[in-house]
Amino acid sequence: MDKLKMKSVDLTQDNIDKIAQLFPNVITEVRDETGRLRKAVDFDLLRQELSADLVEGDKERYQLTWPGKKQAILLANTPINKTLRPVKEDSVDWDNTQNLYIEGDNLEVLKLLQESYLNKVKCIYIDPPYNTGKDFIYRDNFRQENGEYLEDSGQVDDEGNRLFQNTESNGRFHSDWLTMMYSRLKLARNLLRDDGVIFISIDDNEVANLRKICDEIFGTGNFICSFIWKSKLGKVGTTSTVSSVHEYILTYSKNIDLICFKMIVKQSEGRKENLRQWGQADRREDRPSMYYPITIEGIDVYPIKDDGSEGRWRVGKEMAYDLLKHGHLRLVKKDNNRFEIYRIFPESESQIAHDTIIPGEIGTTANGSITLKSLNMQKTFDYSKPTELICFLMDLAKSKDDIILDFFSGSATTAHAVMQLNAEDGGNRKYIMVQLPEPTAENSEAYKAGYKNICEIGKERIRRAARKIQEETNADIDYGFRVFRVDSSNMKDVYYTPDKLKQDGLFTLESNIKEDRTGDDLVVQVMLECGLELSLPMEKREIEGCEVHFVAGNSLVACFDEQVPETVIRAIAAAHPLRVVFRDSSFASDADRINVEEIFKMISPGTEIKVL
Repeated sequence: MDKLKMKSVDLTQDNIDKIAQLFPNVITEVRDETGRLRKAVDFDLLRQELSADLVEGDKERYQLTWPGKKQAILLANTPINKTLRPVKEDSVDWDNTQNLYIEGDNLEVLKLLQESYLNKVKCIYIDPPYNTGKDFIYRDNFRQENGEYLEDSGQVDDEGNRLFQNTESNGRFHSDWLTMMYSRLKLARNLLRDDGVIFISIDDNEVANLRKICDEIFGTGNFICSFIWKSKLGKVGTTSTVSSVHEYILTYSKNIDLICFKMIVKQSEGRKENLRQWGQADRREDRPSMYYPITIEGIDVYPIKDDGSEGRWRVGKEMAYDLLKHGHLRLVKKDNNRFEIYRIFPESESQIAHDTIIPGEIGTTANGSITLKSLNMQKTFDYSKPTELICFLMDLAKSKDDIILDFFSGSATTAHAVMQLNAEDGGNRKYIMVQLPEPTAENSEAYKAGYKNICEIGKERIRRAARKIQEETNADIDYGFRVFRVDSSNMKDVYYTPDKLKQDGLFTLESNIKEDRTGDDLVVQVMLECGLELSLPMEKREIEGCEVHFVAGNSLVACFDEQVPETVIRAIAAAHPLRVVFRDSSFASDADRINVEEIFKMISPGTEIKVL
């Protein structure tokens, strides 16, 4: 019977474990600030292992660095004692929907999602602050008292997260923005599927720096392109300054070998091309992931070179299967019973016909304003992206039954676009929106309309867009969403540092769970630690007076009642749960705890038992 950690994953220790698999001799132990022994890396030994390619000391090397870069890496890797709490009163169709709206600092949310959504997100779109000197951006690890807030030019949300206006007079103008973005993109990459893509809207102020940090995080080889989007209908002014009317959408993949963007048909001459790579970098070891069998006409064909050695294909596995499905591959028999595969380009199709300039019919931010006006939400949000733009990107990435993430949700354009596209093509895309509850200015139209923070705007926009799409299309899609809010852990501090509890405190401590937390709160935090998606069905049943939670059938069963009777334990075991969770006080004594283990060994031996 193991004890749950009830905190986000420690990515530093996870990275140390990965190093240990490669170089076990460099792992040592150190005592942390609590006196506990922890794994650590002996960097002198690691340098020795990597000495052939080591760049150290003051040697010049190509890199992007800034004050705060190490802090950004530390921020991304450090676990937090926080959780997500369900907000059912703000949700729509809680029991059936698979869409999520999460209120809170997106750095904390991305940490909390690391277990449940690792390698599960197909497409990420974000529209972060552009660092124009006017945008409010996050300053992590800052908390303020009310008095300090009055002395500061920034803003804070309801949880005390500090926002500040990063003006060019700030000596860390670019550094603060880079630190904020680096940690979030580092965590976001973990959530992408291997065939996933990320689209990032940005303007001229930080596009060069953003490209560099994305090259570092995603890898230069996974850069797809920088789309150019005409964002506004501008005209050249009377000065010599050129009017900038466009923005960029940097596009990266998790693994470019697995990417197959939707084809755009254009006229070209018909031709054929050997699907096996030839010339430079044509060996299997050059691109190992591009060596795989293609089954065509009942024959498994590998990319074997003319000299009999192992080569590689020119395209990734998903794209090859897509070409095969549409009849664009041909099997050709060579000498000595050897087979080759050729790709056929019909007269009506070009090889890959994408343009980095996004079509003009997509529209500008003016179209985004028109959409808000159609929902009777005009002037509630400035410079909202048009839904057509997000639909274009999702369609390009060939997402249809996948998870779409936007962790700078703003007015929730991405959620609107997901519903719109699902209604149009019958897809089953699910969205996860993440937004800090930034206060709206008291003199703003949004505030006057009753929206006290941006989350209130986003949630209401989704509700109104859902009603409008349903009325116009009558499509049978998911119009609901579950709302969650970042909060402190459900567990008291003593849960994480029991060694600091003094003897006289034992008499005042009746529970390690905070008094204002419910069973629903607890089961969500357990789901996050167990790696279960927050969209899974959640059911509450009463068994002999005890409240028992069932998640996705028998994937997780939890009971947080005090001194649970043996008959209830046996009823839970009879459901054969994959994992079951109780709290320490669910058992009256150590003997009862041992008895629970024996009951499960007898009735459901495959069940993993956890306690809070």
